[in-house]
Amino acid sequence: MQKEMTDKKTISKEAALSRLAALCARSEQCIQSCMEKLSRWGVSADDSATIIQHLVAEKYIDERRYATLFTKDKHRLAHWGKNKIANALKLNKIPSAYIDEALAQIPDESYETQLTDLVMKKLKSCKAKNAYDLKAKLYRFAISRGFESNLALSAIEDILKNNAINYTDQDETFND
Repeated sequence: MQKEMTDKKTISKEAALSRLAALCARSEQCIQSCMEKLSRWGVSADDSATIIQHLVAEKYIDERRYATLFTKDKHRLAHWGKNKIANALKLNKIPSAYIDEALAQIPDESYETQLTDLVMKKLKSCKAKNAYDLKAKLYRFAISRGFESNLALSAIEDILKNNAINYTDQDETFND
């Protein structure tokens, strides 16, 4: 471990700026990921700050644009819910105002349709002892995908009702 730290190659400020500008031109990047890359490349903190300022000024890095595109990609391609998207953006230190703005761009109708489709797909492959267990598994699945609990519960109950799966809130095997 110690040897790895001493063998780390550093690159010049100009080379780092050039590499990072090329990377940002190819794909959207946030400040946090760029700072991590600069650190890995061995660029000093002062030089990193200067490089980031330059890239922001030249519009290579735009956190609002990053949040919007990240949200669209994760919603459409990875089928994530709003909670999971928001948490991922927070991990990248994106300002809350940008996160809220990006999440507001997800159409409610397609969001709910996506949740219903995901739960229906999971229902086909889900094995459960009883309806209560099935509902719990589907609920955990929807929550793990980042959907809000009230929407998940509503969608699951509608699906179970429409598929004629008997569900009662009180199941004998789960009473304490």
